[in-house]
Amino acid sequence: MEIAIIGAGIGGLTTAIALKHANIPYRIYEAAPELKPVGAGIILANNAMQVLRHFGVDEKVIKHGNRISMIHLTRPGLKPISTTDLHLFEKKFNVFNLAIHRSDLHNILAGEAGYQNISLNKKVKNIISGNKNYQIEFEDGTTCGHEYVIAADGLRSKVRAILFEENELRNSGQLCWRGVTDIPLPEKYEHEANEAWGKGKRFGFVKLNDKQVYWYFVLNEEMAGNNTDIRPFLGDFHPLVRDIVDTTPQERINIAPLLDLKPFNNWFKENLCLLGDAAHATTPNLGQGACQAIEDAYVLGELLKKHSIKKAFELYPQLRREKTHGIVNVSWKIGKLSHLKNPLGIALRNFIMRTTPARITNKQLEKIFTLEKL
Repeated sequence: MEIAIIGAGIGGLTTAIALKHANIPYRIYEAAPELKPVGAGIILANNAMQVLRHFGVDEKVIKHGNRISMIHLTRPGLKPISTTDLHLFEKKFNVFNLAIHRSDLHNILAGEAGYQNISLNKKVKNIISGNKNYQIEFEDGTTCGHEYVIAADGLRSKVRAILFEENELRNSGQLCWRGVTDIPLPEKYEHEANEAWGKGKRFGFVKLNDKQVYWYFVLNEEMAGNNTDIRPFLGDFHPLVRDIVDTTPQERINIAPLLDLKPFNNWFKENLCLLGDAAHATTPNLGQGACQAIEDAYVLGELLKKHSIKKAFELYPQLRREKTHGIVNVSWKIGKLSHLKNPLGIALRNFIMRTTPARITNKQLEKIFTLEKL
């Protein structure tokens, strides 16, 4: 009984690995005509790394990435406002946060899921619920039938748009530039992530491996206007920030608005469920978008070892909803807080963040990093 997985992104591929571990056959349908290197960098947080260790792929991932043990929130000049030390969680969970190029992660997951199980150029045109199965129609004119479907087709999920009423995307009013460059960083930045908050803008960077640095720049949309070049907005940032941007080839930079999916409760219908961004897309301000998709796959896979497929599909949203919705809502608020423009508001925000006890931050992180008990 082959389960259809719609989407060969991080969520879809990790789900395939979970099904493999549950000894359930699957077929992945990917809209793109080929699996080619895409995206920029990603930080796999402690919770995601626990899942990858559970599936036995953590060592492969670690070989291509860079350990991140400190997170610094700074002023534009890179003077710290607050610091989060992750060593506590490294000891507690015996894994660490890892920065990696998205394409390297994708290749590893695809290899584990099995390229022979991925059908390419299968962009969903329509999906129809029948008596015993779902008929999936693709834009290339082909069709297929499956009794069970997992839709991991992202923020703009076609499956969700067709079968579910809740489809409200929210625009944060912020634009994000992402890039990867080859530049040597000072040694002190080796195993840490930095995000510098300015006035209506912020810049983050992290080392991915021996050669590459991933960076992102977020700007209030009304400040950006029609500009695609971010250099005019970097004048008050540390010279290192300008160096990182200047060394980045244009083809390695992409621009996109930051959107999320307004939280809704029903991710399950008959013999179909939504997973990852298709169910709970979030803005990236907590670095948990892909991590929560990976967690979804873990929870669903463990449920499938104990229950029927239909029962597992029904239980999975009940277990995941509270955590994912909390992350979506907190991430949205952080996005607004980080882009204040009023100097007094910025000063008050920085004071609060600077004086917040580490135990409070650690309590919040422990909640994010702890996997559901199944």
